[in-house]
Amino acid sequence: MKLFISQPMKGKTDEEILAERENAISKFKNVEVIDSFFKGAPHDATPLWYLGESLKLLGKADVVYFCKDWEKYNGCTIEHECAMRYGKRIVYAN
Repeated sequence: MKLFISQPMKGKTDEEILAERENAISKFKNVEVIDSFFKGAPHDATPLWYLGESLKLLGKADVVYFCKDWEKYNGCTIEHECAMRYGKRIVYAN
């Protein structure tokens, strides 16, 4: 099973993002995590560039995990809409 993690990243440090990812991953067993934390992104990458890359990866997912406060962030809400419309299994953080 392939897991995509949708998480707010704006205004967070890499360490905070990675810690939240590890917490999300710990809730699942026997999953292949799709790496959607883009290291080495182009220096001029825009929010839409990141979203486009994320949606490509979302297409490969069997299950999508939405981290806390996802509904407050544009990218996460768009990922959620896509996951819903394309029938992905969705799990929400408590």
